[in-house]
Amino acid sequence: MRLIAIAAFAIAALTACTDPALAAPPAPEGKIRVFTGGTIYTGLADPATVEAVIVGPDGRIIGTAPPLSRDWSEDEVEIIDLAGAVMFPGFTDAHAHLQGIGERELTLNLEGTASIDELVTRIEAELQALAPGAILFGRGWIETGWPEGRMPSAADLDAVSPDNPVILVRSDGHALVANTAALKAAEIYDVAADPPGGRTERDENFKATGIVIDEAMYPVLSLVQDPSYEQIQQALETGANTYVARGWTGIHNMSALRDHARLLKALDDEGRLRLRVYNAFDTRGFDIAKRREFETARITNRAVKIYIDGALGSRGALLIEPYSDRPETSGLEILDSGNLHNLMMDAEEDGVQLAIHAIGDLANRRVIEKFEELDYSADLRWRIEHAQLLHPDDIARLATSGLIPSMQPSHAIGDLHFAPARVGIDRLRGAYAWASLLKAGAMIAGGSDAPVEVGSPTIEFYAAVARKDLTGFSGEGWHPEEALTRQQALALFTTGPAYAAFQENDLGTIEAGKIADFTVFDADLMTIPEQQILKARPLMTVVGGEVVWQAEW
Repeated sequence: MRLIAIAAFAIAALTACTDPALAAPPAPEGKIRVFTGGTIYTGLADPATVEAVIVGPDGRIIGTAPPLSRDWSEDEVEIIDLAGAVMFPGFTDAHAHLQGIGERELTLNLEGTASIDELVTRIEAELQALAPGAILFGRGWIETGWPEGRMPSAADLDAVSPDNPVILVRSDGHALVANTAALKAAEIYDVAADPPGGRTERDENFKATGIVIDEAMYPVLSLVQDPSYEQIQQALETGANTYVARGWTGIHNMSALRDHARLLKALDDEGRLRLRVYNAFDTRGFDIAKRREFETARITNRAVKIYIDGALGSRGALLIEPYSDRPETSGLEILDSGNLHNLMMDAEEDGVQLAIHAIGDLANRRVIEKFEELDYSADLRWRIEHAQLLHPDDIARLATSGLIPSMQPSHAIGDLHFAPARVGIDRLRGAYAWASLLKAGAMIAGGSDAPVEVGSPTIEFYAAVARKDLTGFSGEGWHPEEALTRQQALALFTTGPAYAAFQENDLGTIEAGKIADFTVFDADLMTIPEQQILKARPLMTVVGGEVVWQAEW
């Protein structure tokens, strides 16, 4: 039987290609699957490509092969013909927000709004379906490129909604605009004091102008009714379905709520979770990460996400020197050094991985200094989420510290339209410094930060290798020398996330013994011209050997 030939080959491949301890023997029932008929990139230096991948019924790779004959019995082997498509190790988004991705699909999505005028027009249309006094909530606006050259204000929204509270969160999640009705309902319209780590923008009469930043947002957001468990679960499932349809096989789910652990496990137990999920909870989920509760074959719970500062766009990122376009502020300190020290001590003692949000150069420096001060080891695999703006002196320090920079390439091609104004050209020498960090020895985990960004693997790959915006534009401060090679970009979304999740023995490359997570596109991202990367379409997503999504071919 031809199946015997496959098994013999598999044993030889397993012995030659990997540590036998990593391999799982094929299950006694079910079919062996052979993916072939296209270009298959392994993510390895040698062999860089193979012509077939053999997957056991347990969802692990038995081996890779040269050309195979196709006359096996259907009872023994299932041939999955790639029909000329291009297969890669599964792309993993190392920083995104699963609930937010789902909610973006289910609620008012302001992504792509091109001006304040368009924003107001959309709000006016949405209000037609709302009862008097009902709250309108939306997310996704960003003022970059708007002809008005500013953020929206309460006055803009009041013109069409004097009575219905309107709350619209900026795409980065670190700022919102609210109309006067919402500001008054939240009881912050006339209040001048700001909470630590937050700011409400005010006019000369100390009245709130509508823009609320970071920790100051909570009174406004508390006006919005908390979603039910059913609605949260629907958002999580929708987010996962959206992601596998884009070609992602996994997500590092940032700032997950404590209840998400149970809800995600229930989805997986019911066969409704098609995406591999690595959770980094907010601090309320510390106990779950410590005890590794609610895990499944597709869900891992071992990390906690904490915040040092805010975002660059809303001037909440914590800087060494003041903002160039707002010299009265240097950003927001959400977590001071003392509390950071205590959280680090607790996490190290409990075996919890920390994912630390730090965007500004001072925020990043404080994390590096504290990690060095405590003399922690790279074995912890703690992460700095974003690491967008580094002082040039801190690039080598970060790379050699053992901290993992978890970075999102699309931030560079969006932020650099306004970053020169925020921090000046000189400070951009340490901004989005992917190539410099890799050269200094860092392991970078690549992500998207969706729903802040679109959450497309092709956009992220393009941003990493082109370092230009989606129209192909680049300008002063872009630092093209920080662009990556195609192989480096592939590692950003395969081996990088695997290492950052302690999963390098199971994921990241296509080789014997590893889990069969694959992403299939209709074009070769490694060879096509840069601009064509944006046109590449996902065709198939495979998680654990199972085809969880497939386009119409």
